[in-house]
Amino acid sequence: MNNKQISFEFFPPKTPEGREKLHETHRQLAKFQPEFFSVTYGAGGSTREFTRDIVFDIQNAGSCAAPHLSIGGDSKDAVLELLESYQDNGIKRLVTLRGDLPSGMGGAAQLVYANELVAFIKEHFGDTFELLVASYPEIHPEAESYEKDIYWLGEKFKAGANRAITQYFYNADSYFYFIDQCHKAGIDKPIIPGIMPITNYQNLVRFSDSCGADIPRWIRQRLQQYGNDVESIKAFGLEVVTNLCEKLLENGAPGLHFYTMNQVEANAALCRNLNLGT
Repeated sequence: MNNKQISFEFFPPKTPEGREKLHETHRQLAKFQPEFFSVTYGAGGSTREFTRDIVFDIQNAGSCAAPHLSIGGDSKDAVLELLESYQDNGIKRLVTLRGDLPSGMGGAAQLVYANELVAFIKEHFGDTFELLVASYPEIHPEAESYEKDIYWLGEKFKAGANRAITQYFYNADSYFYFIDQCHKAGIDKPIIPGIMPITNYQNLVRFSDSCGADIPRWIRQRLQQYGNDVESIKAFGLEVVTNLCEKLLENGAPGLHFYTMNQVEANAALCRNLNLGT
């Protein structure tokens, strides 16, 4: 399994203390030789400068960084300026998303969809950047239908995207079924499973309910039984997610993308269990 590509996702801290902690997290996870570290981008560019600064920090530390990018409430001129700075600083990869408008903007700004953003980047920068996009094995919460969700993923690839990363999930069959349906729809680009370690039950439920990711009932039941026993939750979570990753890799997944929540321990434990990056 150790020939599979892995990547890690960070969010940009807003304090000097958080940024210093993230530098150490990056240093520890870089030992697993990931293909890249991605850095998220807040609604409407609300973390634009934080994202850019962390991306450059990671790049300067010797790793490949992949900034997330959406237009949301930004002007296209502002996005072009940001893309030019990425090009000038040797960034080779972008995670291109529809994104969300900042709260309160409502209909005051036009939402630019991911396929439009991909086309916009290709128009202005050609093949300068490898473009990754989001995909949803369990269907985007706002999707009209399962088929339409796959159709729009196909439109992202037609616009010039190179690969996709999925939202996290805990049912491997949902991923394999999704891949089969994508193939039937003519999509043959790599689709990388997104992996969320399990370390805190309440946080996991909150995240999952907001983004539409399913937590299988048997996992919910076990986590509930552990109550406030943090160590048991972490041990169970490590076992569940290790088994999920093993099944994905053994059955042809092209790699794994870890949603780290800026933490070392759970992600490093998973990589060691899977013999990844060593």
